[in-house]
Amino acid sequence: VLPQIEHTEQLMAQFSQGQRGTLRIGMECHPCYQWLLKVVSPYLNQWPHVDVDVKQKFQFGGMGALFSYDIDALVTPDPLYKRGLVYTPVFDYELVLVVNNTHPLASEPHIKPEHLSDEILITYPVEIDRLDIFSQFLIPAKCSPKKHKTIETTDIILQMVASNRGVAAMPRWLAEQYEETLPISSISLGENGIDKQIFIGVREADLTIDYVENFLEIAKSASEIS
Repeated sequence: VLPQIEHTEQLMAQFSQGQRGTLRIGMECHPCYQWLLKVVSPYLNQWPHVDVDVKQKFQFGGMGALFSYDIDALVTPDPLYKRGLVYTPVFDYELVLVVNNTHPLASEPHIKPEHLSDEILITYPVEIDRLDIFSQFLIPAKCSPKKHKTIETTDIILQMVASNRGVAAMPRWLAEQYEETLPISSISLGENGIDKQIFIGVREADLTIDYVENFLEIAKSASEIS
């Protein structure tokens, strides 16, 4: 109860100072910052008295941060549904394998799990059971990469791939942006590919707050990523 009381007191103080509030956005999607910028810019223009803060790491995870009122919205590809939270899908994407243009896998029509048995797989530092390349592709086929490395930043991951230091799983829209400047290629994972969605989770009680509702609307309208 205490975090809710503190949250209410903060809102009341902001209203008394002529502000509307602060929208605190938590990120469980490492490569989504470029997309978030497309959302935040028009949002700030529409809500001049609402501040935006972005938080990437949580002591108890994103869902816990929502429940504890540490954040007001959670951007995640893997929603954990609990009573009191509502998740809105905001865009679809395909998860692909990114390799150097000269890599033998670059000529494959699609990637099979066994193709990664001799590869260094680079991912973001996320638990394996929440990495789709493992949970939806490698583990069901009882395969594993030769080595698994973790790197926090998208730029460094793709620079490593461009230098033939490993392969990485990325959203196709993000990989294609880097293909303009780096010698990398994107290949579908499996014959049918791996389709994913990005969701924004908020507390159900906050859906009546106008600037929260509008954030969801703008996020959905920014689904065309270029």
